[in-house]
Amino acid sequence: MPRLSLKEKIVVSAVETLHRKGFNGCSVQDITEAAGVPKGSFYNHFQSKEDLAVAALERYWHKVQASLLMLGDQDGPGMERLARYFRHLNDLTRQNAYETGCLVGNMAAEMSDQSASIRERLAGLLADWSGAIEACVQAAQADGSMRRDIDSRSIAACLLNAWEGAIMRAKVDRSHRPLEDFDRVVLASLRA
Repeated sequence: MPRLSLKEKIVVSAVETLHRKGFNGCSVQDITEAAGVPKGSFYNHFQSKEDLAVAALERYWHKVQASLLMLGDQDGPGMERLARYFRHLNDLTRQNAYETGCLVGNMAAEMSDQSASIRERLAGLLADWSGAIEACVQAAQADGSMRRDIDSRSIAACLLNAWEGAIMRAKVDRSHRPLEDFDRVVLASLRA
């Protein structure tokens, strides 16, 4: 495995630190210490902590995109693929003991009113994420495994919004119950 550049080390550390502590709960010093690099290195690569947060969101998004591939794998009806995808995300949340939630949702809740650059990047990520879900929703509607009386865009947006809310609640409660409720209520209500 190739060694990470100084900039990559800082970004990787930022993803982990921002995920655990939030934007306002951590400092540049916290991030550079976790990366094992001098604080001055930060300023050689980023103009601000906001710029670093956008880079961290990009890196996190690459992981999200990798998991989105299961939506298009064509293995089973579309509704099954959606359920499998959200179960996968829920399992990841369980593995971290409900402590971190979703970085995209966390940053959206914390920074949407504080930073235009972060808000704009989050809007783009959420639109892309919703679009990937929508493609699977369309497949599910076409194969008859999902109800067709609601348009695919609205369903995809609602699924993502409801899941993000369930993740936040699971984080607060330190419980899988909100994610089980998401599966039992939201996903189940869409089945044909």
